Amino acid sequence: MLREILNFPFECEKKVLMHSCCAPCSGEVIEAIVASGIDLTILFYNPNIHPLKEYEIRKEENKRYAKKLGVKFVDLDYDVQDWFARAKGMEYEPERGIRCTMCFDMRFERTALFAYENGFHVFTSSLGISRWKNMEQINDCGAKAAAKYENLNYWTYNWRKGGGGARMYEISKRENFYKQEYCGCIYSLRDTNKFRKEKGRGEIKICQNFYGD
Repeated sequence: MLREILNFPFECEKKVLMHSCCAPCSGEVIEAIVASGIDLTILFYNPNIHPLKEYEIRKEENKRYAKKLGVKFVDLDYDVQDWFARAKGMEYEPERGIRCTMCFDMRFERTALFAYENGFHVFTSSLGISRWKNMEQINDCGAKAAAKYENLNYWTYNWRKGGGGARMYEISKRENFYKQEYCGCIYSLRDTNKFRKEKGRGEIKICQNFYGD
């Protein structure tokens, strides 16, 4: 059974809420969960993504793919001012540092609340499939958010294993997803452009070559 291939540890559960950061990262995760026979709902809550136009493009790509597969999609608020307030004082922290922990906490706290209020006992995230992320950091944040509610669990499956990381890129290419060149927040964009400049490469142009831009 495909549920066993995914090492799904919640035998009595038939549905999962998945926090999705973007279509390129979540494509493989969505396909694997749907193929397993689990009833999947996608939740999009990413107030870190900047600017708003970039956020809308990433969200719409995710919605498009969910609709194609017949997966339920929950669109929550773009709570960007709260995100900036939480990030204050962390503007120059490195990737995978405390600013990222804050960001994961904020997104997972909201996901956990939605799960609790809507009858989900299991939630997970597509964030960990990216090789640029610290999976232990993400799983710790997920487990911490779930622990606030009775009978709620964070599923810590390693989506990179079994070729999942490679299939992520294959699916992204097949579906012609919008190509993202930075994590999402304004500080990630700043640091990525600094790195590109040091390597003699051009800066990232926001939302380039998409929707007529």
